[in-house]
Amino acid sequence: MAIDLVTRSEWGARQPRGSYSRLTSTRGVKVHYTGGQVSPGIVNDHAKCVALVRSIQSQHMDGNGWLDIGYSMVACPHQQVFEGRGPGHLPAANGSGLNSGHYAVLGLVGSSGLTQPTDGILHAILDAVEYLRDKGGAGREIKGHRDGYATDCPGGPLYAWVKKGAPRPGGGPVDPPEPHPSFPGRVLKYPPVMIGEDVRTWQRQMSDRGWDIDVDGMYGEASRDACRAFQREKGLSATGAVDRVTWQATWEEPVT
Repeated sequence: MAIDLVTRSEWGARQPRGSYSRLTSTRGVKVHYTGGQVSPGIVNDHAKCVALVRSIQSQHMDGNGWLDIGYSMVACPHQQVFEGRGPGHLPAANGSGLNSGHYAVLGLVGSSGLTQPTDGILHAILDAVEYLRDKGGAGREIKGHRDGYATDCPGGPLYAWVKKGAPRPGGGPVDPPEPHPSFPGRVLKYPPVMIGEDVRTWQRQMSDRGWDIDVDGMYGEASRDACRAFQREKGLSATGAVDRVTWQATWEEPVT
């Protein structure tokens, strides 16, 4: 397996503040973006990629109080893969309670500036995935950070690529994600029975997916039980409440 690996010593990583928790296997990998502004200038200047990775490590250690950069690996536009925590080590970027399930791979795109992943970034993400499978026991899943966690990460374009099955790029832009009703802003839960068009919208989508559920606009015991079963099927926290993550998954997760 070919990978253009930038080791920690090569990118000037700081030493971690403590010992990593060990991982021997995961269900797969979750893909991330920075969530901030990324200068398009990194595409033509690899030194800027190095500087950005260093700044992310500093933010995670000095701002978040983590022992190291939170990602397992980082993918840059030059199809180079920066060693973060690396294989066999618990990441910190997926969210509390979610890090043991997947390694974390960051693509160097953001919410502004460079938002569209280049072919080099996509290739590098997949190179990192293959490396983590080979060296760290990563499973076959490739998911976005937002799968199971309330966040916009890894952004629309990168998440659309993930939802396509994360193919090796063959040229052309990544299609934007298909729109779906926005999260209504309130968590649907029982008890007591909640009534509204937001309930009806969610029930209709669940029914369209093949679930046996009444589309009556009333979130009661039957809706809660269907929600809980759906959450278990998709690897979400089985609370029986339709929060933002569950709402998004109702439209974005594949029908099984």
